[in-house]
Amino acid sequence: MSDIGSVGLKAAPTPLSKKLAAEHVDAQRAFVAARETFVQGERIDMGRLAASLGVDRTSLFRWVGNRDALLTEVLWSLAVPTLVQAEQAVSVEPGPAPLAALLSHFAQDLIEAPYFRTFLRREPARAMRLLTTAASPIQQRYVATVEWLLLTRLGDDEGIGALTHHALAYLLVRVSESFTYADLIAGEAPSTDQARAAFNHMLRVD
Repeated sequence: MSDIGSVGLKAAPTPLSKKLAAEHVDAQRAFVAARETFVQGERIDMGRLAASLGVDRTSLFRWVGNRDALLTEVLWSLAVPTLVQAEQAVSVEPGPAPLAALLSHFAQDLIEAPYFRTFLRREPARAMRLLTTAASPIQQRYVATVEWLLLTRLGDDEGIGALTHHALAYLLVRVSESFTYADLIAGEAPSTDQARAAFNHMLRVD
């Protein structure tokens, strides 16, 4: 697994993520099927998923937990390669400009991913709960990942000012959420340009 994926999972492990890491066969089988359903733009229904696997709902819940637990891991599993793709698309040089570009690229990919936008429109309340709340493993993982990126790309002191790395990471994530999910939060169009401008401002990009 990439450093980006490892950092996030280490920050907020879940019972299902631990099973998947341990290569629990039944949990992996259910997870892969659920992920394929999600990417196809379809709703993950626990009853249909259990039937497709040839088991009852009780067995499925024992393997993966409830629907929110399963969705959390599916969403993060898709976020990681998107983050890796964003990292590979920008300069490998350290500094605030490449980091702002990385975060902007990630926000753009989320805004443009059809299956992800379908999920947001279909289940807006659940999406906001799973993606943007402090109790969410996804937000915890994203904050930890951005904090790691700050440390690796800016160093211990550069560009932080009075903020700790963790505090700045949290603010950058909240900015990303605000513009990526603007249609759900404020009834406005999601905007990569606005997100990029905000990242540049916060990271003091000239």
